[in-house]
Order: sequence, then C-alpha cells, then structure tokens
Amino acid sequence: MHHPRPRLLLLDFDGLLVHYSHGARLLHLARSCGVEAAQVAEAVFASGLEAAHDSGSLDTASYLRRIGEALGSRLDEAPWIQARVASCRVQPQVVELVRQLDGQVAVGILSNNGGLLPEVVRQVLPTLHPRLHGRVLCSAALQARKPHPGIFAAALAHCGTEARHALFVDDLFVNVRGARAAGLHAETARDAQTLRKVFKRYGLL
Repeated sequence: MHHPRPRLLLLDFDGLLVHYSHGARLLHLARSCGVEAAQVAEAVFASGLEAAHDSGSLDTASYLRRIGEALGSRLDEAPWIQARVASCRVQPQVVELVRQLDGQVAVGILSNNGGLLPEVVRQVLPTLHPRLHGRVLCSAALQARKPHPGIFAAALAHCGTEARHALFVDDLFVNVRGARAAGLHAETARDAQTLRKVFKRYGLL
C-alpha cells in the first residue's frame, strides 16, 4: 500500500538515527564529576530531575545546578553535552538514507529530551545537521512528551505543516500511535532496512 508523499519528515533520535547507551552516559558524567556511576544514576534519573528537564518543567540551568548540588561537584553544559554525545552511536546507513532525500521534503528530529539536544545533534550528526534548519525539536521546548498527541501538534505548528502532510518515524510503536492520534502518518523503524521500506511506501525513494 502506497501513501501520499509527505512534505515533512519527523524522525526520532535515540533508537533510530543513533543507538543510545545509558551506561556510557553515566560513566562519562561520573568521571566529569569525580563520583561513581551509581551516584549519577541516583542524582539525575532516580531523583526525577531528568524527567522534569525533558518535560520542560525544569530549565537547563536549574537542572544542571541541582545535579551538581546532589553530586557535590559543579556541572556545566559542556561536560553534560560531552557525556550525551558519548552515549550516542550513529547509525550511518540510516543517516545516509535521510541525506539522500530530495530538497522537497523538510526533515526534522522530534525527541523526548531536554533543551541541550540541538547542540548534541549538531555534534553527533554533522553531515545531517545542515539539512535540519532549526527543526531539532525536543519535548522540553514543546512542553509535552511523546506519545502525547500535544507534542505532535506543537511540532507541526513549529514547522508550519498540516498533519496530513507529515510523516513521523520512531522505533517505539507507542509513539507511532500517539502521532497517528494527532493525525500524522506514522511508522515504526529502527534501522536502515526498515526505514528504507517506509521511505519506499511513501514515495520518498
């Protein structure tokens, strides 16, 4: 079954464009702060700070300050970004598929992440970043998290595109269902092989 060719392609970051290693991120942050990885896990994740930052209810400066207070060590943006970059392993074949798309399709990223994600994407995906044109959209900025339909509505408003002209691709089906509830075309993919099939289905290849 073929679908209308989309004007906007929104892609998940972790799990599609890159593989995310939580352990690598914890170790990198632990080294930066001079503590154990278990302490970082408690201060950042178990505490709820990461979820609050990702949802937009806690700004980046407060998030970093409170982590530093919990760990007894100052944490600035640079080492946080370095740890997040270290947690990402690019899927080069996926990135190349996206880069091959013609200029008639606007490309963006839609991710459940905090406000530092755009800089992480710039460093992790340097060859794709110029194609994104400011469309690195995170849950913190949009004040909603996938799979809530509200995040998709906010992303469409930012991009100036109607839902029927947008295609969203994520590795988690729960997020795909959220996008479909918001009126977007949405499909699941987690590697180049499955993404290629989606692109063919929508006339992108």
